[in-house]
Amino acid sequence: MEFSFSDTQRELMVQIERFGREVLVPNWSQHADDNNIFLTESWRGLAEMGVLGMPFPEEYGGMGLGAVDTCAAGEALGRAGVDAGTLLSWGASSILCGVPIWKLGTDEQKAKYLPKMCSGEWIGGFCLTEPGSGSDAASMATRAVRDGDAWVLNGSKTWITNGPTGHHFVVTAVTDPTARPRAAGISAFVVDADTPGFRVGKKLDKLGHRTSPTSELYFEDCRIPASALLGPENYGFMLVAKLILGWERTCLLAPALGGIWHGMEVACKYAASREQFGRPIGKFGAIQEKIADMRVAYEVSWGLLYQVADKLDRGDDNVLTEAAVLKTYLTEATVKCAEEVVQIHGGYGFSKEYLVERHWRDAKLGTIGAGTNEIQRGIIARAIGGF
Repeated sequence: MEFSFSDTQRELMVQIERFGREVLVPNWSQHADDNNIFLTESWRGLAEMGVLGMPFPEEYGGMGLGAVDTCAAGEALGRAGVDAGTLLSWGASSILCGVPIWKLGTDEQKAKYLPKMCSGEWIGGFCLTEPGSGSDAASMATRAVRDGDAWVLNGSKTWITNGPTGHHFVVTAVTDPTARPRAAGISAFVVDADTPGFRVGKKLDKLGHRTSPTSELYFEDCRIPASALLGPENYGFMLVAKLILGWERTCLLAPALGGIWHGMEVACKYAASREQFGRPIGKFGAIQEKIADMRVAYEVSWGLLYQVADKLDRGDDNVLTEAAVLKTYLTEATVKCAEEVVQIHGGYGFSKEYLVERHWRDAKLGTIGAGTNEIQRGIIARAIGGF
């Protein structure tokens, strides 16, 4: 397969990276990181640049671009060094919440939510994980029971990105507890945060991505209209999971791809200026090996990510195995590269004086979220051996 960016896509990346460096990076502060503060100005900036609505049709205020373009923008923001928290909130809103509404929603749902998501006025989120169900998502306990022209939700969700700031959420709930497989009895709904019975729980204090607010959410006799159903009853979860899988494991990972490049640049700059034993440490083979491995990790990850994104743009949603390979390799490479950047900086890398410790903290989430890498390896093994 031969794949390369068009001139338009390359120019898009240049513009987005410049915007990230000049506008978004200065918004971050250690105070914001320490105190879990959502960077409202960065969110407004993403809206003004059109990033929040990149994949959505122009009729809803979007840019009508594809998965490859959206990934290119995410990579460019990662290259610029934009804080991972802001980019996680973007992915949770635009991809995990926005894409299902765009692809599965009714005309009324799309007209209601997408324009204000593109403008940044409304922030969305996706509710899947529960206190008792993580990797085994289909074992969720949250229930939705039909009551006349409404559904009544009861249950809780946790680790919800944008929980404290979200205007609405795509929520999964059991609608047929007797269904086998269990996933065939789960539906998806769009739930507004001002609905009676909806409650935001405690804000979670995380290791990384600290500018992205995360919380528990509770549904206590939360009554939503029948029109809130997203996709077909009982099969909404299966469709949403299949739909967002490819988008999630490309667009949400694209900033991490850019982050590998950014870390490599930071490491090279430091290695060229830091002298020990009478010469720059970049002259030592041990340091050169670390930097070379970063470049190898970037190139392999680049090919894996854009291969999946290109398939999505060609209308091929059958990317389960390729997305699992991508997710496993890229997220582990991100952690390794971030660790090596800290190692190259030595003691300074362990200090908050240099931002490399923040990138290291941010990197770890990739191996846990969106299906742990242990789950991904199971997907890959079954595809190979038919287990």
